Amino acid sequence: MNTNSGKVTLLSAGPGELDLLTLRAAKALAAADVVLLDDLANPEIVTLAPQARVIRVGKRGGCRSTPQAFIERLMRRYAQRGLHVVRVKGGEALLFGRAGEEIATLRDAGIPVEIVNGISSGFAAAAGLGISLTHRRHCHGVTFVTAHKEDHGEPDWAALAATRTTLAIYMGMRRIGSLATALLASLPADTPAAVVQWAGSVDERRLLTRLDRLAADATDAGFGSPAVILVGGAIGESVEPAWADGAVSGDEAAHACAA
Repeated sequence: MNTNSGKVTLLSAGPGELDLLTLRAAKALAAADVVLLDDLANPEIVTLAPQARVIRVGKRGGCRSTPQAFIERLMRRYAQRGLHVVRVKGGEALLFGRAGEEIATLRDAGIPVEIVNGISSGFAAAAGLGISLTHRRHCHGVTFVTAHKEDHGEPDWAALAATRTTLAIYMGMRRIGSLATALLASLPADTPAAVVQWAGSVDERRLLTRLDRLAADATDAGFGSPAVILVGGAIGESVEPAWADGAVSGDEAAHACAA
């Protein structure tokens, strides 16, 4: 076998439902020899890769996870054997998925890398709420940020608030209280906010509230990870009624049940 013919595809699996995959993603899966499956991807995605060996390499905050270095070794090992490796990542592969580290590792080994884009959960969350992340009346942009830095610290929330952009906060549920308090130092208490759990899937749940009630309402309603937190004036454009399937208003949060 030609050891130089292998390659790795970093594939964005989207937020959940298989019909949100791109045609390019489906083609890559059909041609895969090995699939490294992320824990947040829909497990049914493997049905699109019938000839592939499937290896589950889950990475979940607060849970036992497959070490990143081990995942990179697997990609390199199988690609160097001449195989087509598809690394399936939940959401968008290039956003908070450590794709930069994987790309660097593979390039250093001389292994071709293909990237297939997908829908990030931040966009799916906005779609579920029926809003645009940008809006000329409210903001000039959107900022995607993770609540966890490499050193386990938190971002500069004051600086982020000062951008006056919509904030799409990933991996923030375990710190929702501290991040809300930090943002309240710079933003009005009535700033619209939302939490969308399992965005883009059949289990999606949506909470509409305001910044000063964000942490309490989310906790009372039993919201947890994986979820996206959205903060900013544009969030207030949502006209989805509180009684819609999967939606909870801040006033009713205390009466909502966990999924």
